[in-house]
Amino acid sequence: MTAWKRVALAMFSVGWGANQFSPLLIAYRDELGMSTQTRAFLFGVYAVGLIPALLVGGAASDRWGRRAVVLPLVALSPLATVLLIVEHESVAGIAVARLLAGVCSGVVFSAASAWVSELSSDEVAGTAAKRAAIALSAGFGVGPLVAGLVAELTDHPLTVPYLPHVVLGVVALVLLLPVPGPRPTTGGTRSLLRVPAVTCTRPFLLLVAPVAPWVFGSAAISIAFLPAEIGGSTSGALAFAGVLTGVTLLTGVLVQGTARRLDDRRPLLAGQVGLVAAMAATAIGILALQTDVRWLLLVAGLVFGAAYGCCLVSGLRETERLADHGELGATVAVFYALTYLGFGAPYALGAISGAGTGDEGALLLTIGVVALCLAVVTAAGRRARSAGMSRA
Repeated sequence: MTAWKRVALAMFSVGWGANQFSPLLIAYRDELGMSTQTRAFLFGVYAVGLIPALLVGGAASDRWGRRAVVLPLVALSPLATVLLIVEHESVAGIAVARLLAGVCSGVVFSAASAWVSELSSDEVAGTAAKRAAIALSAGFGVGPLVAGLVAELTDHPLTVPYLPHVVLGVVALVLLLPVPGPRPTTGGTRSLLRVPAVTCTRPFLLLVAPVAPWVFGSAAISIAFLPAEIGGSTSGALAFAGVLTGVTLLTGVLVQGTARRLDDRRPLLAGQVGLVAAMAATAIGILALQTDVRWLLLVAGLVFGAAYGCCLVSGLRETERLADHGELGATVAVFYALTYLGFGAPYALGAISGAGTGDEGALLLTIGVVALCLAVVTAAGRRARSAGMSRA
């Protein structure tokens, strides 16, 4: 196996571990009687570990080397899963495991992506980025699909579904050990948490920030909120949740080519389409809750996936257009940090629902917030195009 494939397998394994928890939220509800808010908290605490780790992971690997940073976190990923197994009845234990999984993901996603790029330096331009994206996306999609199916077949849905990742994580670590790491590229004085100045400017705040949270916000509503709230028969619910997660995330990957073409036609267009898709998917989700028709969630999942992919592509490309020379990596890291704020969407929806609006009312409010974001991006984009034509 070539060196870059070994690193990509490690990324696949960490991505699997990051998302395998999603379809099992229903099992925690049924087996332990966990409330909506507790489950949403355990889902979202992952981002609390991921966001700072994402911001420092790439810079740390620049300073100390890719191998020195990635290897320990790849080793910790299956240990986080072991903690989920051991502490499967403890909210505190599960929270620590999810937090640790977030830290592993943040560091590995940023530093290992750079490592794959360096190991693919002789390939066609863009090949490395595609390799890293495919490895992560495959892990995100396959992990919850397998976990959901295994949970449906076992009498121990809070422990057995995690075992495949433990095995995969150990195999990925062993295969990663011989891979050489490049020498550090920066000195030891550069701050690991330096925030690029462009991320505080009006264009970034009005064109990128309103879109970013709906990348994973769309996915989170689809896979972590709606399946646990719908009524009807509970038969096959865990397998269904796994399939829904895979459908949502796979659609998000497949739509990215179309999103790039939309963005080539007009900057921000893909993001606007993504926000419209998020509103449409939320409306379908409301219909599913009102009718207790589970298969409607698959339709919503497809549209949520389109929202996820379009918002990701548009936000990332606008970030690249705005980034100052020499700060692209750090600026992209800030964008990704904003996208992961969307993991808090299920918790926010649960809180709003519990305040008296009900699930449908909370989702209607979500549509209003997305519509406001769309209005901000549209108005700011129109001003930016006008200013550009004036300068021309």
